[in-house]
Amino acid sequence: MDEQVQQKFTTYPSQVVVVLNEVREIIFRVAKQDGITELEETLKWGEPSYISKIGTTIRFDHKPKSAEQFCIYFNCKTKLIETFKELYGDTFSYEGNRALVFKLNQTVPVKELAHCISLALRYKKIKHLPLLGA
Repeated sequence: MDEQVQQKFTTYPSQVVVVLNEVREIIFRVAKQDGITELEETLKWGEPSYISKIGTTIRFDHKPKSAEQFCIYFNCKTKLIETFKELYGDTFSYEGNRALVFKLNQTVPVKELAHCISLALRYKKIKHLPLLGA
């Protein structure tokens, strides 16, 4: 784990650490499945962030002001959230065109989230395709 990201994880409540580690593991697993060998883990805007050379940045965070939830953020200038809404509708809760919002106590739809992460990690190669090639 990137040293700055590891430090950020120490600021989260323990139940949040468990959930965000699961999200982090999904990101790395999807990257491996998609053959993405260069995945950068860093801190951007104070949030754990993940970027591949052929994709767009994925960030996630938990904010004390919204203690019961966490968000996974995507570049708002992409078609990602719009595509997620088309593909998965009410499976997710959305924040505008930039985030998926999850309650800490909900079961994360892993298969669907993994697909969304895959689309983001490969975005530069698929952005021209209808529904990002989904």
